Amino acid sequence: MSFLRFKKGVKRWIWSQSEPSKGAIKHIWHFHPSGSSSLQLSNLVSALLLICSARSVQPIKATATELPPTIQRSGCGGKTKVGINGFGRIGRLVLRVATSRDDIEVVAVNDPLVDAKYMAYMFKYDSTHGVFDGSISVVDDSTLEINGKTIKVVSKRDPAEIPWGDYGVEYVVESSGIFTTVEKASLHKKGGAKKVVISAPSADAPMFVVGVNERTYKPNMDIVSNASCTTNCLAPLAKVIHEEFGILEGLMTTVHATTATQKTVDGPSMKDWRGGRGAGQNIIPSSTGAAKAVGKVLPELNGKLTGMAFRVPTPNVSVVDLTCRLEKTSSYEDVKAAIRYAADGPLRGILGYTEEDVVSNDFVGDSRSSIFDAKAGLALSSSFVKLVSWYDNEWGYSNRVLDLIEHMALVAAS
Repeated sequence: MSFLRFKKGVKRWIWSQSEPSKGAIKHIWHFHPSGSSSLQLSNLVSALLLICSARSVQPIKATATELPPTIQRSGCGGKTKVGINGFGRIGRLVLRVATSRDDIEVVAVNDPLVDAKYMAYMFKYDSTHGVFDGSISVVDDSTLEINGKTIKVVSKRDPAEIPWGDYGVEYVVESSGIFTTVEKASLHKKGGAKKVVISAPSADAPMFVVGVNERTYKPNMDIVSNASCTTNCLAPLAKVIHEEFGILEGLMTTVHATTATQKTVDGPSMKDWRGGRGAGQNIIPSSTGAAKAVGKVLPELNGKLTGMAFRVPTPNVSVVDLTCRLEKTSSYEDVKAAIRYAADGPLRGILGYTEEDVVSNDFVGDSRSSIFDAKAGLALSSSFVKLVSWYDNEWGYSNRVLDLIEHMALVAAS
């Protein structure tokens, strides 16, 4: 990708910006020499980004900084009321994220295995993400109070018996890991819920990745999947590369942190013998549908990607390695420029970019879906590249669950 082409791409982006910043941007553009050097172009792009939509562009950092998500926030004043089914890793972190948002309110949590006192304990203390920075107390056996807001506690095994409607719940986060099909997740509607977001891949529910295909969501889709954390990392990166250079085919490997389904020491695992080996003692090869799932959210890549996983003995943060053959020849510098442009612009808050000497712990608590590591990647030739992108598989994913819900709410409101 030449710098002239890059400049043309920025020009197209300018025209998509809202007033009044568009006028200021055009003023800079038209008075900028057409025969610009690489440095001048870099300065131009920085100036354009700084004045766009009154958003201040932060320096690229590979630290756990909260970047504003790209999806629109509801301006109607009311909060979207959410219920959570399953108070595991994702259920608890979705609740933590919700307490910091002004567009989402969690009003009820269901888990048949956990009472209110234990819920409060697990929510407050987290070995990975630290002590909750807020107040939490147990009001009674069926009520928690978090930051002054009450949350009802329910203990039902059958989703159809959870009285979501009594609490005004509109959207349910299905994070139990059990009810992942349309038929099973639809049981929540019997209790009064209107929509269900499954926090896992689904065999038959429509799948969405915020920043990639959420605009294809339709109001009649009552049961949807937020895909997997790995698909949320891979898809934005693949989208940028495919749109700019074309992906002919690719292989993905995710080096994935330990999850709750693994064994602390060797134990029975009839479907996956290697998965039954001690999580803290081994690097464990595993299957994953994350790469193939990209074809569901980006149909033009269907059948072009596949991959596998290595489970490693770290508690959080994973990394994707996408090795792919490109349709258009380009330098690795061109690839980096395209990703950085997307990270600073249209995919800001979803896709990140860093050139720092980072390791996995530097991304604990990062709310972005995918942070491209420019130094870790490389090119074998002008059409064959290895791209590396980090993700907090817990915190980043939990943010996207709520982003998807708010997008659904905005579609419903319009």
